Amino acid sequence: MPKINRRQFLVLSVASAVTASVTNWTIAQGNKTPAASSKLYKSANGLLELNLEAGIRPVTLAGRQAYLMSYNGQIPAPRLEAKAGDTARIHFTNNLSQSTNLHYHGLHVPPTGNADNPFLSIEPGESLTYEFIIPKNHPSGTFWYHPHHHGYVAEQLFAGLAGLFIVRGELDEIPEIQAAKEEFLVLKDFDLDESGRIISPNHMAMMLGREGQLLTVNGQVNSNLSIAKGGLLRLRILNASPSRFYRLSLENHPLYLIATDGGGINAPVELEELLLAPGERAEVLVRGEKEPGQYRLLTLPYDRGGMGMMGGHMMGNSTQSRPQVLATLTYQGSVATLPLPKQLISVETLPEPETVRRFELSMAMGSGMGMGMMGSGRGMSFTFNGQTFDMDRIDTQVKLNTIEDWELINVDPDRMAHPFHLHINRFQIVSRNGQPEPYRVWKDTVLVRGGESVRIRIPFRDFAGKTVYHCHILDHEDLGMMGIVEIKSAA
Repeated sequence: MPKINRRQFLVLSVASAVTASVTNWTIAQGNKTPAASSKLYKSANGLLELNLEAGIRPVTLAGRQAYLMSYNGQIPAPRLEAKAGDTARIHFTNNLSQSTNLHYHGLHVPPTGNADNPFLSIEPGESLTYEFIIPKNHPSGTFWYHPHHHGYVAEQLFAGLAGLFIVRGELDEIPEIQAAKEEFLVLKDFDLDESGRIISPNHMAMMLGREGQLLTVNGQVNSNLSIAKGGLLRLRILNASPSRFYRLSLENHPLYLIATDGGGINAPVELEELLLAPGERAEVLVRGEKEPGQYRLLTLPYDRGGMGMMGGHMMGNSTQSRPQVLATLTYQGSVATLPLPKQLISVETLPEPETVRRFELSMAMGSGMGMGMMGSGRGMSFTFNGQTFDMDRIDTQVKLNTIEDWELINVDPDRMAHPFHLHINRFQIVSRNGQPEPYRVWKDTVLVRGGESVRIRIPFRDFAGKTVYHCHILDHEDLGMMGIVEIKSAA
C-alpha cells in the first residue's frame, strides 16, 4: 500500500515519530461524550425534500447553553443524504436578522436559478425553495452546505451554520467499505462569551481569519468513538471552521485515506497525519488492530503563516500552540478481522488543457496603513491578481466542455496560506511548485501555502452560467479574495 509525504499530497502531512512521542504530551481530556448526530433527511423515491430554517436559537454546545445561528436549531445542521439522479427540494426560510443564502459545497449542479446560485440574496423573513437534480453520473462523496452571502459568510459559518450533504453511490457499495462502521465528524471551532454568545472578532483577527478557543466534533468536546477489535471504522470528516486548520493524528493508528473532496480515489493511501484546510473533506478507514484501550484523535499545531512580524496572538489569532484532543477512540467487542479494500474508484486521466491561466493570491494593505487603521478595518483587503471582488465584474470567462489549467501562485507578502475553492466544477492537482503530483484525486478546495505555486486542471462540464472562486479562509473571501467565472456555452 503506498505511503506519501508532506510534499506529495495536498491534504496530507506525514511526520516522523508522531506516535512515539504523542503519549508523552500532557493534554486535559475532559469528559468524553458520545459522538452526537443531527437529524437525518434521506431521499425517498428519488426526492430529497425538507424544510430548512436559519435562525438564532438556544442550543446545547459542548454541554452548555449557547445562542448560535443554526439550521433547524441543530449544531451541526441536519445531515442530508441523496443518490445520483435524485431531486433535491429544500424549502428554505431566513429567520436571521441578516441576508443569507445556501451554497452546496462540492455538488456538481447548476450555478443558476434556485440551484447552487451564490448571487441569490434571501432577506430576513423571506423564504425560497431550492430545487435541483443531482446528475445521474454524480460521484458519491462527502459534501456540505453553508451560507454564501458575500460579506456575511465568515460570520454566519462561525456562528454555526453548516451541515453535511452526502451523496451515496459506488464507493459505499464496495464490500469492505460496506462492512465498516461509519461515523460523520463535523469539525468546528467557536468563541463564546460568558452568556454563550459568539464573540465578535476584532479586525486584526479577521486579517488572519477568525479562530475560536472551543474545538468541537459534532458540537461536542472530546466525543467518544468506538471500534471493534478486528473491525474497520470509516470516518467521514469535514472541516467546517471558517479559518482553522486541523492537522489530525490518531494515537498509534495509521489512517487509510479512501476519498477526498470530490469522491473516492484509486486505492487506499496509508498516512500518519491528515491536514484539512477550511472547507476540505476526507474519508479515512481505521483498523481495529491495536491492543484494546483508548486512543486520542488529536489536532496538532500548524503554522498557516500570517503577520509573523507581529505574532499570531498579538493579532488576536488563537492558533493553537499544543496538541488538542478532538475525540477518544475506544475498543468495544471484537469481530473477525476485516480486510482493507485493495481497489476503490478509478480516477480518470484528464487530457492536456486548451488554456492556461495565472492567478496571484495576496493580501493588500493601503499605503500608510498602521495599527490604528487596522483596528478600524480600513485599508484591509485580499485579492486575486491585485483585484478585490466586484459583483458587477466578470473576472474570468471560460468555455463550456473545455479543460483549463489554472496556476495558483501565493504571493502574499506575509506568506499566509490560502485554501482555494471553486464552485460547481471539481478539479485535479497537476503539480505543486513545479513537481508533479504522484496521485490523481478529485478536489474542490486546495491549499496554496505561502510562496507556493499550485497548478490545477479543471474540466468545465455540463453547466453554463456564472459562479465564483475564492479563498476558503472566509474572512479573506469577505474582504475581497473572490472572483466571478462565467462559463459560456458554445451557442
